[in-house]
Amino acid sequence: MSAMKSSGSPGTARVLPVLSHFKYEHFIAGISGGVVSTLMLHPLDLIKTRFAVSDGHSRVGPQYKSLKSAVMQIVKTEGVRGLYRGVTPNVLGSGGAWGCYFFFYNTIKTWIQGGNSRKPLGPSMHMFAAADAGILTLVMTNPLWVVKTRLCLQYMDDKHLPETLRYNGMIDAIKKIYRTEGVRGLYRGFVPGMFGVSHGAIQFMVYEELKNWYNNYLNVPIDTKLSTWEYIFFAAVSKLIAAASTYPYQVVRARLQDHHHNYSGSIHCIQSIWRFEGGNGFYKGLSANLTRVTPATVITFVVYENVSHYLQHRKTRDEERTLPILMKKLEEN
Repeated sequence: MSAMKSSGSPGTARVLPVLSHFKYEHFIAGISGGVVSTLMLHPLDLIKTRFAVSDGHSRVGPQYKSLKSAVMQIVKTEGVRGLYRGVTPNVLGSGGAWGCYFFFYNTIKTWIQGGNSRKPLGPSMHMFAAADAGILTLVMTNPLWVVKTRLCLQYMDDKHLPETLRYNGMIDAIKKIYRTEGVRGLYRGFVPGMFGVSHGAIQFMVYEELKNWYNNYLNVPIDTKLSTWEYIFFAAVSKLIAAASTYPYQVVRARLQDHHHNYSGSIHCIQSIWRFEGGNGFYKGLSANLTRVTPATVITFVVYENVSHYLQHRKTRDEERTLPILMKKLEEN
């Protein structure tokens, strides 16, 4: 594939072919879905993160026995506000990540389709587009995930920690992490995050294939807008399959980002989990995670699909209204 192509006569600026397929509608719709779902379900994300870093032998931080006991203990010791620790970077991270992901994914997919949204790609190409979108998104949003994780893992008895490891909010956390750990600190967990790209690739592949199969079954174009309940079902199934098959990387990533533990890297973290907790250690917090991510994904995808179809419909309608005016002006000239 040629990286660049000419777009006109000699001297005309060259552009990447993929640039012609940029659509802001997917970015706005993705942000909308990510923000709405995060605001509604952040407490479950916080609890999932705390379960994931509870290694069972270091006794750092509170130990929770179940989802219910975790909620009750957090509210008792930290108040209701404690359930929303780290919500700001989570909203920014989720909104930005979903916006970027849908934007990059649809741009790459449309480029592969040659601009024809009704051309089916197949599982391999869907995974390729989703994996590329995931890598680009991770590079842009990893620092926000580090900050979110650390704010979620601040406990009431953390007063013994040095001032550099106690954060007063998102901006304070970014400054302290950068000052004490450099850029590397903001990209902790990046390696397992790269493995996590497979999660999005599997999810989007299953989601797209289910939609395509269903539209083919109905004998309608594959880009036909479906009902809300159909989006809910396809989003839930795709998320359950992806989450169950890739969850261990999230445990490793959360522990690498946790400032209460000191692993030398991903291999050391994996070895420690296996040594002290066995295979079950890689699935700590899975029930809380599925309780959170399934409705979160459903909300995100339903909001995304409806907002994106609305924006594209409005854009098409505006273009149809503008075209006769432009044609008239051209005829007058």
